[in-house]
Amino acid sequence: EEDEDDLSELPPLEAVGRAAPPREDAQPPEQGAGEPQEWLDVLGNGLLKKKTLVPGRGVDSRPQKGQDVTIRLKAMLEDGTVVEEEPALTFTLGDCDVLQALDLCVQLLEMGETALIMSEAKYCYGAQGRSPDIPPNASLTLEVELLAARDAPDLELLSGKEKIQLANRKRERGNFFYQQADYVLAINSYDIALRIVGSSSKVDFSPDEEAELLDVKVKCLNNLAASQLKLDHFKAALKSCNLVLEHQPGNIKALFRKGKVLAQQGEYREAIPILKAALKLEPSNKTIHAELSKLVKKHADQRNVETEMYRKMLGNPSAASTPGKCKDKLPWSIPWKWLFGATAIALGGVALSVVIAARN
Repeated sequence: EEDEDDLSELPPLEAVGRAAPPREDAQPPEQGAGEPQEWLDVLGNGLLKKKTLVPGRGVDSRPQKGQDVTIRLKAMLEDGTVVEEEPALTFTLGDCDVLQALDLCVQLLEMGETALIMSEAKYCYGAQGRSPDIPPNASLTLEVELLAARDAPDLELLSGKEKIQLANRKRERGNFFYQQADYVLAINSYDIALRIVGSSSKVDFSPDEEAELLDVKVKCLNNLAASQLKLDHFKAALKSCNLVLEHQPGNIKALFRKGKVLAQQGEYREAIPILKAALKLEPSNKTIHAELSKLVKKHADQRNVETEMYRKMLGNPSAASTPGKCKDKLPWSIPWKWLFGATAIALGGVALSVVIAARN
């Protein structure tokens, strides 16, 4: 499955340039009575604008975050090419289930209002675009009508099938954001999916439904760890990996990512056996082979540095010039009684000095 692929080598999100100014010929004609309304700069940066075409029922009829809204949508490129039409698109407002441009602007619509939204690629399909009809870094013009808004369903009353479908929708949205290299929004979607899976229920689930919910949970946690790794959130990524391994100790992706987290923190001694366990489960995996070889070398280099440091601390810097003779010996080969004796002599000298100073 696409969400189970190793997504760790995606390029970073490319910089997105400013969109071209709105073209008059790309705008549909004004509808309804009254003077044409000016463009509203939604975020104050000129990248996302909204203009009312048909007024709605007033400010009090605007939807609230967390509600399920239904809209009519038509999306167009700057040249007017229609790339998407949805007569009744339903999503949860504020959950990033749809384009950011929609999530940000629909909450400003009044019930029954039709509006035009002009958005730069940053709030649509970004640098990746959407093959084959939306090119990279494409600005979009969205015509939107708010049809309905209602409270989201009570999670406690959802059937097993409904809960699985809802959690999977959020997970798939997280996968979309991950592919767009927007790891913050990916984490948000995976967190929402996990809250749905983990919510209490007043409905009994079948064993198959319980197993499927667990499968969704594991997939979300694995992809959550991958996203957290991208943002260098090592502590959170380690927690996500451990949660997977609590349910599935032999989960290769969780083992691999846990090894990577520990390696990023310089914990090579702990990371190596974890990657060895993953390799034992999948001996032909070249990615694990490469990562393990790299860590073994780094661990050896780390041990050599520590050995030289110990030697210098013990006053034996000359040993650094002849590592071949004592490569495998630990720096603690000096008899302990010599060290204790020297320490006792030093402490006795300090005590004698204190006594003499007190008498004077």
